[in-house]
Formats: sequence, C-alpha cells, structure tokens
Amino acid sequence: MRVYMQIPAFEDKPPRFYHLILQKDLLEGWSLVREWGFQGSGGRIKREHYSSRDAAEAALIAGRDTQVQRGFRVVFVQGQQAQESE
Repeated sequence: MRVYMQIPAFEDKPPRFYHLILQKDLLEGWSLVREWGFQGSGGRIKREHYSSRDAAEAALIAGRDTQVQRGFRVVFVQGQQAQESE
C-alpha cells in the first residue's frame, strides 16, 4: 500500500511531499516507510517495524490523517485502500 501526498508550491519554495509505503519485511513483519521533503530534492526517511499488517496499516492511516490535517493533499493511493474506496 502506498499513499503520496503533497502541499503546493508557496512563493519561492518548491512543493513539499509526504510518502507513506507499507512493505512486508523478511522477518515476517511489516515496515512502514515514511519519506518527506521538498519535491525535486532528497527527502528524509524513517522506517518503523510492526509485527502485524493491521498495526502497520493503522499507523499508515494515522500518519495520512495527521498530514492531511497539516495541509497535505492526497495525490496518489495504491493498494488495498485504493480498491476499497472505489
């Protein structure tokens, strides 16, 4: 599952992005990868490990909701969430 969000460019600053990626890892758990920064430049990355998909997905949804409250707009969704909303 992936969620890509963006805040439009403001004055002389490029757009900001926030990317959430849910991945199965090799230790039979799940990783939530968060990447954020300015469009066109290297962003910061944080990886969090969860023992179950449900916990990782709940963290992804909570992260998405937090960033939406901060002004980000969801641009792209891929995966189970996208299929459920159709």
